[in-house]
Amino acid sequence: MAIMITDECINCGACEPECPNTAIYEGGVEWTWGGGTSLNEVTLEDGTVVDGNEKQDPVSDEFYYIVTDKCTECNGFHEEPQCAAVCPVDCCVDDPDHRESEEALLAKKAMMHGE
Repeated sequence: MAIMITDECINCGACEPECPNTAIYEGGVEWTWGGGTSLNEVTLEDGTVVDGNEKQDPVSDEFYYIVTDKCTECNGFHEEPQCAAVCPVDCCVDDPDHRESEEALLAKKAMMHGE
């Protein structure tokens, strides 16, 4: 599963620099697939090809957010999700709507980092 940030976020920003995939962004900030990864382009599930540097709409305008498709729960990097480890208010939690196996998370990591 991916990690999500709840609306109890105090916008402290402690989580953002800890993410090895650059999947965490400040509320209102656009994100890219290429940021923090080796992706030059991504083919989405519907077959659309997106440039890795193309800005994507923010997931949240109010709080820090995690891009689910870039989150690997730190698999292959750390033993636990680093965002959750450093969050002072425990608002980085498992996202029940996005469950993935360890194998799927490691495959996502390999795809994003050209391994």
